[in-house]
Parts: sequence; C-alpha cells; structure tokens
Amino acid sequence: MIKPWVFEFMHALDRPADKLGPGDVTEMFDDSLKIWERMEEQGFEGVFFSEHHFGHAYSPSPNLLIAAIAQRTTRMRLGTMGMVLPFYAPWRIAEEIAMLDHLTNGRLEIGCANGVPQELERVGMGPEEARERFNEALDIVDAALAEPVISYHGKYWNFDDLNILPRPRQQPSPPKWTTIVSKGSAKKSAGRGSKICTGFQSTALITEIFDVYRDESDRLNMAVGPDDIALRRSVSIDRDEARAHAAAITAADLSRKILAGDSRVGQENSPLLDAPTAGSGFTVHADEYISGTPVQVAEQIIEQCRATGAGHFLAMLGRGAGSRRAELITLFGEEVVPELRRAELVKTLAPTASLPL
Repeated sequence: MIKPWVFEFMHALDRPADKLGPGDVTEMFDDSLKIWERMEEQGFEGVFFSEHHFGHAYSPSPNLLIAAIAQRTTRMRLGTMGMVLPFYAPWRIAEEIAMLDHLTNGRLEIGCANGVPQELERVGMGPEEARERFNEALDIVDAALAEPVISYHGKYWNFDDLNILPRPRQQPSPPKWTTIVSKGSAKKSAGRGSKICTGFQSTALITEIFDVYRDESDRLNMAVGPDDIALRRSVSIDRDEARAHAAAITAADLSRKILAGDSRVGQENSPLLDAPTAGSGFTVHADEYISGTPVQVAEQIIEQCRATGAGHFLAMLGRGAGSRRAELITLFGEEVVPELRRAELVKTLAPTASLPL
C-alpha cells in the first residue's frame, strides 16, 4: 500500500496583494478548510502543510492551519513539511508540538526544515547561520520530546532546567520527519530516528539517497521500511490528457527559468518555492512532474514509489488551477487514492518513465 497525502502550499492567489480585499483572503481560507475536510471522506492519509513567508504563500504558520482543520476531522493525519526552525525559539516549538498533539487527538506528524534560502535572506540570515540555527534547534526539539526537563549550551541557545509542558499525547513522540535533498541529510536523519521526504530530483538519484538512509539505519540497528520514506511530487491531473500535460510543461518551464536566475520570473509564481535558489547547482528533473489522466497519474506514482521504496506519496495538487483546484483534488481522491492504497509496493529495477518536458 502507498499512503497518499496532499502537500499543501496555500499558494498565493492569482492577483497582486493590493488587488485583494480582506474578504478574498477569508474566502480562500474557508474554501481550503472545506477541501481538506472532504479529503478525509476521500481516503487521503492526511495533509502536510508547508511554511512560507513574504508573499510566496498564505501559510506563514502551518500549525494554526493544523489546529483549525483538527476540529473538522477525526481520522486524517496532520503535519508540517516542515516548520522552519531557524525562525523560532526551539523550546517554544517543542511546547507547541505537544499542544497540537493533544488538539489533534494524537494525529500529529512533525516535519522540520532548514528553510528556503531566499526567504531566510530577506531577514538577514545567511545559509551558514541558518544551518547552525537549524542544527541547534533540532537538537533542542529532540531533547524536549524525549525528556520533560532539558538543558542546552550552544552558540545561539543557552539555558538550564527548562520544564517543557505539556508532554505529547503520542509517546515517545509524534512521528518525526525531515525534508532532505542530499545523502548527507539522509544519513543524519537516520541517526536521529526521523522519517524522510524528498522530491525534485530524478527517481534514480532519490533511490540512491533513500538507500543511504536505509544503510545507515541498518548500521545503527534501527528498523526502517517503506513507512519511513516519502516521495513528494508535483501532480497535474485532468480527464483531458493534453490539458494535464500542458499544465506540467508550463510548471517545468517556469521552474527552469527560476533556477537559472531569470529576473523576469516573479518568485511569487514559482512552483518550486521550497527549492534552493538559482546558481546553487541544484537541478529539477523531469521525474518531478507527474501528469495525465487519473489512470496515468496512478501508474506513474506507483512506478516511482516502487522504484524508490517510498511508502508515502505527497502530491502537490491544483496549484495555479484557480477555481478548479477543489475539482482536481477530488478527482485525485476519488480515482487515484484507491489505486495507491491497493498497490503492492514492490521495488523494481527499471527507471521510471516520465513525461518528456
């Protein structure tokens, strides 16, 4: 079985902020809550919310979205992928995680991320400082989830005997996730007992990254399997095959321009807000874009999950679709989700066939 999730960007509306009234934004949140509520009926495993700032998306505080939808659902798992730790006091994040775990009745998933370089730079935080802050914060959050009283002495945080309350509902802690793009990050995640999620890159390279995670877990005598690994992809679905492929090609073309540093492309329109900045040497492979009819989309997802051994699939759905967003998510839920849940996750050796973009 492949567990299907929606990866929710809360993408910026298709009009400039100065053209939006308060009611437009309120309507967007209301419509989104209705979509997520219906997802539970459609059999989705859950929803992962992203965190973005400064005009890129309407999700500056994903934990608030979790608290809101927790009151409308009873089964779906709810999480972040992930909280941008360099922006926060880590002891407060640990307390908030525990509180949310109770508000969701034990349905919380914890995702942590280093953050998008272009957003960190807007507040004067360079990549080295962000990485240092992330590593310290991650150590503190892990310690706080493991013990009720913690002390820490580092470059950015120094304290003794902090009493962390409340304690999480799920023991020893809610499932931990880390977004990764490298083998080094995969190895580190295995060491802290975190599940991992990635995308962007080719199925073959992602398989290598996941193999490093599995090998390191084996070395540490920690059992991991498909349920510890997630693949995140951009999905364009439509009953009209040509329209679905056109949407994927448009997204891919825009992504190439952004990663090439094309100044004519506005970052607020980027389908890859969580990707590294232009000039970083990072590339996005055609495997990132899954498109077609429901049958074709299901086949491609199953193929990639079998190749990589991922037991979770996070779909970015309906971005840029405007009023059709709910329709496309429903189409995925009604016709793709059942196929993923029925799929046998058997790793194959053949590379995934992808749409040429």
